[in-house]
Amino acid sequence: MWNRTRIIPLVVACPMFLQNLDTSVMGTALPAIADSLDADVLHLNLAITSYLLSLVLFLPASAWLAERYGPRRVFCTAVFLFSLASALCGAATTLGQLIFFRLLQGVGGAMMVPVGRLILLRAVPVAQMVVAMVWFTVPGGIGRLMGPLVGGAIVTVMSWRWIFLVNIPFGLAGVLLALYFIDKDLPPDSDAEMAPFDVPGLLLMAAALGGLLGALEMAGKSLMPWPGVVALACVGCASLWLYLRRSNAQAVPLVDFKVFRFLTFRASVAGGAPVRVAIGASPFLLPLLFQVGFGMTPLQAGTITMATALGSLGIRGAVTRAVKTFGYRRMLILSSATTSLFYAAYTFFTPETPHALLFVVLLFAGMSNAMTLVVLATIGYNEIPRNRMGHATALGTMAQQVSVAFGVTLAASLVELAHYFHGGAPGVLAAADFRPALIAVAMLPFMSAIAFLRLPKNTALADDET
Repeated sequence: MWNRTRIIPLVVACPMFLQNLDTSVMGTALPAIADSLDADVLHLNLAITSYLLSLVLFLPASAWLAERYGPRRVFCTAVFLFSLASALCGAATTLGQLIFFRLLQGVGGAMMVPVGRLILLRAVPVAQMVVAMVWFTVPGGIGRLMGPLVGGAIVTVMSWRWIFLVNIPFGLAGVLLALYFIDKDLPPDSDAEMAPFDVPGLLLMAAALGGLLGALEMAGKSLMPWPGVVALACVGCASLWLYLRRSNAQAVPLVDFKVFRFLTFRASVAGGAPVRVAIGASPFLLPLLFQVGFGMTPLQAGTITMATALGSLGIRGAVTRAVKTFGYRRMLILSSATTSLFYAAYTFFTPETPHALLFVVLLFAGMSNAMTLVVLATIGYNEIPRNRMGHATALGTMAQQVSVAFGVTLAASLVELAHYFHGGAPGVLAAADFRPALIAVAMLPFMSAIAFLRLPKNTALADDET
């Protein structure tokens, strides 16, 4: 008999593997893609944030779809759509086509992660959740581990297009494993009335997230005049206010923001946002710094940046013991503060820094941020009632992806701003252009450490003995 505490987390984490592989591979391949598509390398962050934007826009529908059609069915359909869109990305011939197909990829990604987490939370007992979350994060860690090296090797030996095509066999394998290991969806309760899909709510949420993230993305790129950027931001803020006001009056809103009333969920989402922004920015910044700023080959940059994922993957087995030793609150404070220190070390990197030293620093940074993310994922849904779990997983995933998108956009904007003030030639970046962004990234996890001080000292899971 297979162990549900291990097998279910591994299967539903296949989307995390695909997403992390996709993102980390792209970071290494950005210069090659820019040359092939004749685009500015910093503008290629649109290929990353367009996926994240699409993902966030469609995330609100995940909870309703899972309840209406069944979590396993929605999960498998989403993984298949993600794989199909990956094939189209590999066939793109212009930046516009690549961005469009990345948007389509985001539609599949929007359903994969929150529905997979919903399946996990319903299948595993609370008392075994720490162990399950460790296994749940392993495939994502492997994806981040493989990504930089695979991306560097593909760009060096083959074409950048294969960084998308490699997703296809992994996606198909994920669908087959889900069909075999995950229990079939139960038939809907004939006595339960299914709430109709809230189309106006989805449109308001899409306008809110699209306006805010769009304004952030357009700022500083000369792709839209400043009045347009400000107008986008105002539309986003107004739409979010209207959605919140409307949802408060609904018995079953599309995404129920009332789950923020639960302390551990609020701490996981809001308190963890700064460290997630930093973790989102790093895979974009470091491969560019090493290749464009330090003159490394894609394979060299990929080999070094895989150290973060290697550290993240290697430390996960110690998370349970560390939590028992320090407790959830102290573990979050220590791990996020340590992440801040290691990220601060990035600001001292130079082209002359030995590659072995770069590797070691990134290795320890990966260990510390993995500790933070695993504990956040474990305690975040501890207090959420079963009937609100779909809303919490959708909202938590939305917040996580918004943080990552913000990290990528913030990093690109700070590099471009520094390049402008340094008077560099258009399209020619120097190592010094990356320093302000690296400083900002180093400060963010420390902000999370301060936020975690507000957690009760006895923070624990239900039925937890730690």
